[in-house]
Amino acid sequence: MTDWFLGASTVTFAVVTGASGAALLYVRRASMCGALLLVVAFAALGAVVLHARDEAPDVEWALAIGSTMLAFPLAVAAYPSWSWRNPVDFLAITTFAAAGVFAVAASRESHTADAMGVVIGLVVIMHVWWRLETDDESRVPLQWFAVSAGTVGLIGGLLMFSAEGTTGSTPSSVVALMCGAIAPAMVIGVIRPNVVDVRGLIVWGVVAFVAVIAYVSVFAGFVSVLDWSGAPDPSPGALGVIGAVVAFGFHPVMVLLRGVVDQMLFGDRPDPLQAASRVVDRIGDDPVLALRAIREALVLPYASLRAEGHTLATSGTEVTHTRTLPLRLGEDAVGEMVVGLRAGELMLAADDEHVLRIVAPLLAQTLRATALARDLQESRGAAIAAIEDERRRLRRDLHDGLGPTLTGVAFSADAARNHLATDVEAADALLAQLRHDTAGAIAEVRRLVEGLRPATLDELGLVGAVRQHAASLHAAEGKPLEVTIDTPDALPDLSAAAEVAAYRIVVESLTNVARHAAATKVQVSITARDGMLHLSVHDDGSSTKKWRPGVGLSSMRERAEQVGGTVVASARQGGGRVDAVIPL
Repeated sequence: MTDWFLGASTVTFAVVTGASGAALLYVRRASMCGALLLVVAFAALGAVVLHARDEAPDVEWALAIGSTMLAFPLAVAAYPSWSWRNPVDFLAITTFAAAGVFAVAASRESHTADAMGVVIGLVVIMHVWWRLETDDESRVPLQWFAVSAGTVGLIGGLLMFSAEGTTGSTPSSVVALMCGAIAPAMVIGVIRPNVVDVRGLIVWGVVAFVAVIAYVSVFAGFVSVLDWSGAPDPSPGALGVIGAVVAFGFHPVMVLLRGVVDQMLFGDRPDPLQAASRVVDRIGDDPVLALRAIREALVLPYASLRAEGHTLATSGTEVTHTRTLPLRLGEDAVGEMVVGLRAGELMLAADDEHVLRIVAPLLAQTLRATALARDLQESRGAAIAAIEDERRRLRRDLHDGLGPTLTGVAFSADAARNHLATDVEAADALLAQLRHDTAGAIAEVRRLVEGLRPATLDELGLVGAVRQHAASLHAAEGKPLEVTIDTPDALPDLSAAAEVAAYRIVVESLTNVARHAAATKVQVSITARDGMLHLSVHDDGSSTKKWRPGVGLSSMRERAEQVGGTVVASARQGGGRVDAVIPL
């Protein structure tokens, strides 16, 4: 260590590495590795302190070499879990220990440390490679280590190569500073291994490494050719021009290499326009088939459709890393599409995203069609349930009301026949009772018929039936309630269901006004426009409290919803108001 920059870089490396080791110990995962990282940090800090005091150079050397060539390789061998029973692991650990001890014990003037460093580096590479191939549980954490160590090795090697023949320790200082990124990457690999797909970082690193090596090789080849030809040494400007010319090929090489890696990993990638055409041709009403078409066309591992927080359809196997695209119809958001990233991808490719945006409107239509079909099914179910409820009510009314009455009529008729010959007065009384019970049965039948469909609707129509009901209403204090009905001369033909729903809503609104509102006047409006029947009941009551939904309001809303309409009721300063809309 010859300058302050190298000392500061070493201290930074030691602090970061020590903090990473402490983090591993704190979470109790990869604890042996965390303890060895702390040893690395303390040894590096001890070497810096001894150098600053300019004393015990042999101890300083032993601490510096021991931290990097003994403790750190053992920490890698213990990452993410310590295993020595396997022969390969045992051989690697003993090699690290022996080579590290030899390097620490060697004198500073010998080349033993350099040789041991080469041995340790090769064994680390081979051991990590072997574990990546055989240890499924440790693969992802080891990939994080490989990414960080490989990146540091690549950039550090280029720095040392570019600084060859120069004096000073700046390159070594930068490399020491960069080495501080290895331990945090190891922590991420244990605690948050899926924060990003580390395979994407590996692919990117391999592509960048090959492209940089190719660039440096071509540039160095140009300079070597100039030297070999006997031409004078190029000026800095000439070197800059050569570098700029070579740099024009850097991006094409990156794209070409990425294409090669993609083909190795995923096979031939589809042309975006052809993929979009295939997807469009295969998208129909079934969202599962549509998702399968998208996955097959774009070679994606997973795709799903979601709406209102629920997954409606999926295809493929769910993966950790996904991207979400909104699905819209005009300004309305109808859902979202979630696609899984391929192994080794950090983001969705631009061409793939273009294809998905092309087919997004069709998927949105599929979602809308699915939602409408679901609503129709629910509405059909509700209608069937309402019919069954109505049948159950009729059965109960007939059994409990009309049935006993008719039974009593039959018994009274029998009793009257029995008394005709012996007691005329008793027979007459029974016949009178029979007449009364018969009238009650007729009234019960009328009540049931009225419950099914008011007879006044068939006799007078909607407006006439409303007028007849309004004429019999009185306000709370007993005075007649003044009801004004505003309606056109003729309304369009209404379905039976819509007509009954409209009549019930208006009648219930008027009844509520008569019972609960301190009102003297009511304005009723019945109009038809834009294919809808609009109903409005507005009274001049003084209630300003918010209405609480009761049986009446709930009944009005249910009747409107059964025919696809809506009801809005509110109390205002100028009185209460009920507005309903029913499709014609």
